[in-house]
Amino acid sequence: MIKNALISFQEKKEESRGSVEFQVFSFTNKIRRLTSHLELHRKDYLSQRGLRKILGKRQRLLAYLSKKNRVRYKELINQLNIRVLKTR
Repeated sequence: MIKNALISFQEKKEESRGSVEFQVFSFTNKIRRLTSHLELHRKDYLSQRGLRKILGKRQRLLAYLSKKNRVRYKELINQLNIRVLKTR
């Protein structure tokens, strides 16, 4: 299910798997999976740590994309329905 979504996303964008958009997309899928896992297993502290690390990576990639290309950043945020705090 997630693999098919990744492939369809890649076909739509026609970009490599190393692109910032693809990485943010895959991190978002991992975050959603870990969040649903943690709803069932609240005391799984290693998964909580992994979630925090992935959130940090995604946040840094989004900050990089927002500096480099604001239009692509906004399109990606809208496409993935990521709620981002307004900065400056």
